[in-house]
Amino acid sequence: MIYTLIQFFASLTLLVVIHEFGHFITAKIFGVRVEKFYIFFNPGFSLFKFKPKNSDTTYGIGWLPLGGYVKLSGMIDESFDTDQMKEEPKNWEFRTKPAWQRLIIMIAGVVMNFLLAIAIYSGIAFHWGDTYLPMENATDGMEYCWSAHEVGFVDGDKLVSADGKKIKSLSQESVREIVEATTVQVERDGAIVDIAIPDSFMTMLMREGKGFAFYRIPFVVQKIIDGMPAAEAGLQADDRLLTINGQSAYLTQAMKQIASHKNKSMEWSVLRGADTVKLTVTPDIDGKVGVYMKSPYDLYEMEHVEYSLMESFPHGIKTAVEKITGYVSDFKYVFTPEGVQTLGGFGTVASLFPETFDFYAFWTITAFLSLVLAFMNFLPIPALDGGHILFVLIEIITRKKVSQDVLMKAQMIGVTLLLTLMLFVNLNDITRLFK
Repeated sequence: MIYTLIQFFASLTLLVVIHEFGHFITAKIFGVRVEKFYIFFNPGFSLFKFKPKNSDTTYGIGWLPLGGYVKLSGMIDESFDTDQMKEEPKNWEFRTKPAWQRLIIMIAGVVMNFLLAIAIYSGIAFHWGDTYLPMENATDGMEYCWSAHEVGFVDGDKLVSADGKKIKSLSQESVREIVEATTVQVERDGAIVDIAIPDSFMTMLMREGKGFAFYRIPFVVQKIIDGMPAAEAGLQADDRLLTINGQSAYLTQAMKQIASHKNKSMEWSVLRGADTVKLTVTPDIDGKVGVYMKSPYDLYEMEHVEYSLMESFPHGIKTAVEKITGYVSDFKYVFTPEGVQTLGGFGTVASLFPETFDFYAFWTITAFLSLVLAFMNFLPIPALDGGHILFVLIEIITRKKVSQDVLMKAQMIGVTLLLTLMLFVNLNDITRLFK
């Protein structure tokens, strides 16, 4: 848990700093005075603050991790500094700058988050490359959730295409293509089968909340622990479990069966070389048998693609565009009853990070969160960057500034909406925790 929290706060801090730096640097370029640059919010007090000599800016760390902010002179923001707005406008204030400059300052945070995602995806491609399991190499097919079974998928089906487009591997993008398709083709027992996808399929998946499918992994022994039930039963390395008590025993089914047979004997049928061997295995009181299984990397032929430094940047751009396009496409489901229930707050975001530190996972998740932050801030909601952008665009189009009174009221409404949303999504997390 501690490593999960460390990764979560490290990622959040990086995203906030990069986002606010976009506003900070463009404000400086256009001569706008920056009064504060804060990581996290600081109602009442700050954990740390520092103002360099001869600087107009106070740098600080707040105690409330809801984001961060830069306070620009002469701007109506979450500080609700009405006294400053009553004074005569100064040439270093945000409100006195041309609309196009104010627009750039407001867009800069979103742009920086998008550029950060591109940089991270490019770095991942250059350092780690891309490793995946091609669908044709997944010889045992897939295992599907209950909702997928309802529309016609069968465990063991190998995904072939969605509306005629070949499915390369199992990924967020391929699942999205399947959900939005009219017809999906699968290979079943050597034959091609068409499955009609209903319009309600995504709703069904969200209601179930267990994911569409995952690769079917055989239970193949890598190592036996001495003195444990598997060793006593005579199980050997490289044995492949076929059935338990006569029922199919791929990895997921086998784990469930073993956990439910504490101190109860089980009849195992295993493939050893070319022979089928019968064994009696009795899990211990904790439901364990003492076996390390082989991973998919050992069982299936994986595909690995490496990228040079020059190749990594186009790949990073392509990945970032695909991810943000997919996220925007999925956003429409938020407004459904099922979608509302899937919303989560800090607990949900923190749970994305693994319990052990993993650089690949950390950077992959951070890149995606950077895109999410960019999109959410771009929404035309008062108190978000998108709300400020909207009012500046209205000014550019009408050639008339929106009144300070309207801006202040909009800011108050926006902050209220955001606080209400934050309360709701975090209550969702708490509710799921108790369930």
